Amino acid sequence: MVERAQASSSLSRLSASAGDLQASPGRRIRVLGVPLDMGASRRGVDMGPSALRVAGLEARLEALGHHVTDGGNIRVEVAETRASGSKNAHYLTEIAETCARTAEAVLASLEAGEMPLVLGGDHSLAAGSISGVAEYYRSRGEKIGLIWIDAHSDINTPDTSPSGNVHGMPLAALMGLGPEPLANLFGFSPKISAENTVLLGVRTIDSAERANIRRAGIAHVFTMRDIDERGMRAVMEEALRAAGRGTAGYHVSLDLDWIDPEDAPGVGTPVRGGATYREAHLAMEILADHGRLLSFEIVEVNPILDEHNRTADLAVELACSAFGKKIL
Repeated sequence: MVERAQASSSLSRLSASAGDLQASPGRRIRVLGVPLDMGASRRGVDMGPSALRVAGLEARLEALGHHVTDGGNIRVEVAETRASGSKNAHYLTEIAETCARTAEAVLASLEAGEMPLVLGGDHSLAAGSISGVAEYYRSRGEKIGLIWIDAHSDINTPDTSPSGNVHGMPLAALMGLGPEPLANLFGFSPKISAENTVLLGVRTIDSAERANIRRAGIAHVFTMRDIDERGMRAVMEEALRAAGRGTAGYHVSLDLDWIDPEDAPGVGTPVRGGATYREAHLAMEILADHGRLLSFEIVEVNPILDEHNRTADLAVELACSAFGKKIL
């Protein structure tokens, strides 16, 4: 019993020591929920922000020494109350309105000295969140990089989309390819330079999207084969160099379908062969090591498709790793 108590005491001291290391330096973080599900064909992703909150996001970040404020949810229209609009871009007007509100909220957070942590919702919201970050730094004569972590490239336009789902278009909007209501938020386009845009972990790309990637001039595209062959560390280090070159830092857009469905089943468009649990954490830990994260978002968590909220719980774990949690 004494030995067990001594071991427990030693572990407690070690845990406290690790916690002290993780807690410094603390950031001021503002959580913004965007319960948007109009961009996807499978409903339920609007409950993603709630699932992430239930998984203890705020408390777990504050345990690392950060000061977290929950800014609540951005107002989103209810799909059933609106006409779906064009078959090539469903609910585009409503999505653009939501993205405009998201962009303003992100901009206000940065102006208040707080880092935005955006919770989705489907990936179409990124056209708004990233526009807000880009506008903040543009007004200061700086530009930002983008690390798009996703199984998909999301660079279709209404002219090329096979489904008309806008969650497959936000990167196209950010790169200035359209659709216009998303591309021209704040009156400038593109939001990110092609040389500072990185796709990481993609493994399913439409033929038209391949053409759009070339058209946009994005050179830094790391597929899952690159990660398989080179390892996560080498790929992540190169990605961060590309996104950080000549920029104030970078926004990270994390779609949970990047992770293999075995570990993240609660997503609307699962694709086999994704990042493993440890690969995902390693990527976030390397991101934290570099210390140039400007803003972060987690999207496409769908509680209806999840198992006991474990995808949301994993998403919160990954956010903690990105914000400095260490194993030791």
